[in-house]
Amino acid sequence: MNFGLSEDLIILRDAIRKFAEDEIAPHAMELDREEKFSVDITQKMGEMGLFGMYVPAEYGGQGMDALSYVIAMEELARVDGSQAATVTAHNSIGVGPILGFGTEEQKQKYLPKMCSGEMLWGFGLTEANAGSDSRGTQTTAKKDGDEWVISGSKIFITNVSNPLAGGLTVQAKTGEKDGKPELTCFLVEKDAPGLSVKTMHGKLMWRASDTAEVYLDNVRVKADAVIGEIGKGSSQMLTALDAGRLGIAAMGLGAAQGAFEKAVAYSKERKQFGKSICKFQGISFKLADMAMEIDVARSYLYQAARMKDAGVPFTKEASIAKLYCTEVAGRVTDWAIQVHGGYGLMQEYDVERFWRDQRILQIGEGSSEVQRIIIARQLGC
Repeated sequence: MNFGLSEDLIILRDAIRKFAEDEIAPHAMELDREEKFSVDITQKMGEMGLFGMYVPAEYGGQGMDALSYVIAMEELARVDGSQAATVTAHNSIGVGPILGFGTEEQKQKYLPKMCSGEMLWGFGLTEANAGSDSRGTQTTAKKDGDEWVISGSKIFITNVSNPLAGGLTVQAKTGEKDGKPELTCFLVEKDAPGLSVKTMHGKLMWRASDTAEVYLDNVRVKADAVIGEIGKGSSQMLTALDAGRLGIAAMGLGAAQGAFEKAVAYSKERKQFGKSICKFQGISFKLADMAMEIDVARSYLYQAARMKDAGVPFTKEASIAKLYCTEVAGRVTDWAIQVHGGYGLMQEYDVERFWRDQRILQIGEGSSEVQRIIIARQLGC
C-alpha cells in the first residue's frame, strides 16, 4: 500500500530512509550505549533540511506540509528513536511557538539558524511538580522596568545542553487572573546570566538524545523576549502540542515498523524443529497482527496530518493518532522481542533498543491518560 502518497512524498520518504540507513543506523547502537549526542549526525540532518520542514522558505525552511513532516519522523524513528527525538522536539515545540506566535523580528532572528540545524532550541514546560498539570507551573517571571526576571527550574527538557543548543522557550507564571495562573512564554538564550543546564544521564530511552534539567536564577530578559501576548502562554503551548503529537505518533509508527521488520527477518532466519520459526502459527499470527496494527495506525496518522494540512480542526484526531500509534509501538516492539526470544533481550539486537525508545512515547507530550481526557472532552463528555 502507498496510502495515497504522491510521487513527491514517496521520493521524500525514500530519500530520508536511505539517509537514516546510511548515516544513522551504523552508529545508533554505539551512541545509545555511550549515551552520546552526535553533533555530526545532527548537522547532517540539518543539511538534509529536517530542522525546518514546515517553516516557510523566507525564514530558511522547506515549506513542506504536515504529512511530509510525519513521513520524515516515521523514517528516522524506524532506525533510531534518539535522532528522531532531536528532530521532532526541535520542529514541534522548538520552532513551533516562534513560528506560530513570534514577532517578525523574532522569526528573522531565530528561525534561519534553527532551520539550518546550526542552532537547536528547547521548550521549557515540564517541572518537577508540573507535568500533565502544566498550569501548575511554579517558575515565575516578574516585571522590572523594561525587563522580566525569571526564576525557577524545568526538567526533562530536550535539546538544551548539547554543543548546538541556542536556548529555550520558557513558560512562566506572570500573575493571576480570575483566580487562575497567568502563563507567558519567553525566549531565553543559552548565554543568559543565571541560566544553567545539567545533562540527564541514566535514561531508559533516547540515550543518544539530549535531555536536561534547566535552572533559572533571576534570569533577566528584555520585553521583546515575550512570545505573543502576556498571559497567552498556555494556549500557545496547547497549539504547539497539537502539532507535536503528530510527530510523536509518527515516532511510534516508525519504532513499530523498524521492530516489525527486524522480527520478520529474524523469524525467517531462525530455525527450530527443522524449519523457520515464521512457519509456526504462534509466530506467524504475531507477525500478522503486527502488520495489521501498523497499517491501521499509518492510515489514521496520515489522515490526521491531511486534516492539519487542510486547515480543519484536528485536536481530537491528533490525540487519537498519538494515543493509538504509541500504544501500537508498545505492543509491536514487545512482540518483536518475543519473536527473538532470549536474543531480543540482548543489546546487540536492535529490537531491545526499539522497545526502550518507544516507552517514552506513551508519556511525553501528553500521556496516554491525558490523550483519553482530550478525546473524551472533544466528544462533549
